[in-house]
Amino acid sequence: MNSRILDHGLISPSRKRRLACMLYETMLLFGVVFIAGYFFDTLTQSKHALYLRHQRQAWLFFVIGLYFVWFWRHGGQTLAMKTWHIKLVNAEGRTVGWGQALIRYVLCWPLSLSGLGFIYSFFDPQGQFAQDRLCNTRLVSTKARPRGIEEATRAQ
Repeated sequence: MNSRILDHGLISPSRKRRLACMLYETMLLFGVVFIAGYFFDTLTQSKHALYLRHQRQAWLFFVIGLYFVWFWRHGGQTLAMKTWHIKLVNAEGRTVGWGQALIRYVLCWPLSLSGLGFIYSFFDPQGQFAQDRLCNTRLVSTKARPRGIEEATRAQ
């Protein structure tokens, strides 16, 4: 059995698709951060980026977290994940819980920014990220089953 075919008949997306999804997510987050920053500056009458810097960082951490946790909890996909046919599920293949989504979000910061989560995926038997192993979640493909199996069995 191919290592990209998971339990419950689910298929793990390729690293290329996950990396492309992450890059697209970064572009979408630019808009989220811009609007959240504008909202913060309007409410606090901030005229300088260093004014209330720590409060701004906490606010943006909260807003980005709300974005990810909300989408992961409601459907398992952010906008970029829908585009790239990737979904976050728990070990049973169902929608993740609030706690799992929140812990995964917090773990994603150090593991994604350092690149350790991506590097770990080369050593994981199913190619999952470190934050997914620690939270007992999985990234799975939502492509049509025959097309997904064809991609999963193709030589990497």
